[in-house]
Order: sequence, then C-alpha cells, then structure tokens
Amino acid sequence: MPNRGKNERHPIAVSQISQTERLARLSPRRREIIRPALEDPRQFVLLSVRDLAKKLGTDPATTVRIARAMEFESYKEFQMYLHQLSVARATSLETMRSAPAESSTTSLLQASLDHELKNLRALYNVLDLKRVAAVAKRIWKARRVLLLGGDVAASLITYLEYHLRILGLPVSSATMPGMAVHTVRSLGKNDVVIAISFRRGLRMTVEGLDQARRQGAYCVGITDTYVSPITRFANEVYLASVDSLSFSASYAAPMALLNLLLVACAEDRHLHTLEIMKKVDEEQRRGFRWYEA
Repeated sequence: MPNRGKNERHPIAVSQISQTERLARLSPRRREIIRPALEDPRQFVLLSVRDLAKKLGTDPATTVRIARAMEFESYKEFQMYLHQLSVARATSLETMRSAPAESSTTSLLQASLDHELKNLRALYNVLDLKRVAAVAKRIWKARRVLLLGGDVAASLITYLEYHLRILGLPVSSATMPGMAVHTVRSLGKNDVVIAISFRRGLRMTVEGLDQARRQGAYCVGITDTYVSPITRFANEVYLASVDSLSFSASYAAPMALLNLLLVACAEDRHLHTLEIMKKVDEEQRRGFRWYEA
C-alpha cells in the first residue's frame, strides 16, 4: 500500500465504525440535520461545506462539528465517506443515468472500455502483492476453504472454486442463503473464508462472514467500497471497483484480483502445481470431455 502521512487514516480503518454507531454519537437534533445527506449521498457529495450546510438548513460550523462528532477528522474525510456511500448504494438505473451522453453506440462502447481500464488501474495502484501472496499461503495451510457469495457474485465464486479444485485444495462454496447458514456453522480457527459482495453487501454474505469471523475462521473480503459491511468483518480486505457505464456491474477488476490470487496459490507450491499440471495436460490432450473433429 502507498505510504501515508502521519495524520492520514486508512479508509478501511475509518469504515470500522458503522453508520448506526456514528449516528448514535449525535444528539437527536443533529441526527435529523445530517440524515438527508446520509440517506441520499449523491445529492450532497460534491458540495462544499458551505453549500452542504445551506442545503441542510444549518451553518458550516455546525456541519463540521457534526462530522467530527461522527468520528471524521475533517470535512474532507466526511465528504469521502459520502462518496463511498453513493458507490455502495448505486442502483442499475442510477448507473445508466450517470453514463455520459455519447453521440453513437460505438462512442459509448469506447467510453465503457475506457472505464474498464480505469477500474483496473485503480486496482493496480493500491494492491499490495505481498498481502495476496500471504493469503495464498493461508489457503494452502487451511483445513477448509469456503467461498461465500451470491447473486451475480456467484459467477466469481464458481470461477475461483473451479481453479482451486484443480490445485487439489479443500474448497467448497456457498452461493445461496441456506447453504451459507449450514456451511458456516461448522467453521473454526483452521479454516479460511473468502467472501465476495459488492455495493451495499448481500445479507447472506455479510452475515455468513460475520459468523465465520466470530467462530475463529480467517476471513478475506472482496468488495468495492470501504463502507461495505464486508470490511467490518474481514481480517483482510481487497477493494476492486465494479463501477460501469451500463446496468451491469463490471467484473474486470475483481477477475484480475482473483487471477492474481490463483497465480499466488500456484507459485506457493510450484513443484506440486507442476505435478498436477502434468495430469491436467494429459487429460486436456486425450480426455473424453473434448470434442474430436
């Protein structure tokens, strides 16, 4: 991770306090003043402290005092929090409406491709590869590895599970609420959980991760914003943006992250992986699964 100034806090550390806890630090009157900004952050995130105060019907000094009472060190930090809230709460309709008005379909496609590259650059700029390698070592030492995620994130779970199974790792997945409840129940301190959920966070994934953490499992979270509840319950968190210019989420950055984790797992036991790949090679050349012309 990049070096930070002595007084600068890491965004994920800021997220350890839930919004409910932040509001509890305020008087009822101040809670009502700030509530509109928290409920509809997109309408307030770009405003200066003076303009935000005016829109909330208060004064700038009171606005700053409210932000500090909520455990933000500055208005800038509070503004960053509003931005992350707007990311977490974005809907498919809001995503489409925020896309640039292009003159043609091909222009929009080019803008969309540029946006994919922007997501990948953001991951590239913040990812600590040593942390990824450390997670790979934990995966190899684990008694069990549970992959937790539902809805559209289930496709990422399936991809990761398939490749970890090739390496012979003791991996399983839970992509539906009932599976999550029953699978998490038996986890313990020798297990690893990788939970994937974006934006507001899917309930089954967040609650499953919370329970796994309380039972002693080592929890890895993959999400797209530091205000995601995933960050509060994971031992290790990776942020990968899924922001897009259309109704669908972009999985370019999360897929790149999963591929890095697979590379790290393969290289951590390089000779073991080579032995497995020899068998895979034979099956890929002569196995019954493959169509023969």
